[in-house]
Amino acid sequence: MEDKELNKILDKLLIEFILHGKIRRKEENRLVKLKRITATSPHGIYVYDKASDVWVLKYIEGEEFKPWKDGYYAIYFDNTLCPACKVYDLVWFPYVSLVGRKLEDTEFVVVLCEWFSRRCRSSAAAKSFEKYNIHVSPTTVLLKVENNVIVKREDIRGAKPLDVLIKKIDSFRSSA
Repeated sequence: MEDKELNKILDKLLIEFILHGKIRRKEENRLVKLKRITATSPHGIYVYDKASDVWVLKYIEGEEFKPWKDGYYAIYFDNTLCPACKVYDLVWFPYVSLVGRKLEDTEFVVVLCEWFSRRCRSSAAAKSFEKYNIHVSPTTVLLKVENNVIVKREDIRGAKPLDVLIKKIDSFRSSA
């Protein structure tokens, strides 16, 4: 069995455990670490761990996404039923994996639901779609945070090619 197939099986088993409450809520966020988020991944808010090059499921229940420190944030609002999101995934995840580690002052986040806040198995993710007023997917929200306050925001709507994504994020960071 190839590693890819094994990883898919393990991801599905983990999702089943989470969705059926076999893992206590307190522990589940620490257990879900994925190399790549897919349509079968648990809904919630993921944060990119630069040191290990994985996405960590941080929040399933609770409040909407809130920046936790000063700096820049690139937040990808992803819907598992969105065809354009599947295309954008082919750009977003390689970009973050290749460039994300180098942008020390930038955090990368994915908010994942099935279809916006209407069909979502994560209260935290659903509230994030509402709080950030996301009605188009994919949407990447760029934030600049100073003194725990969002001082600048720019939305990138739709699936963008790699060169456009790089240019927009670089431009946002240099003009902020």
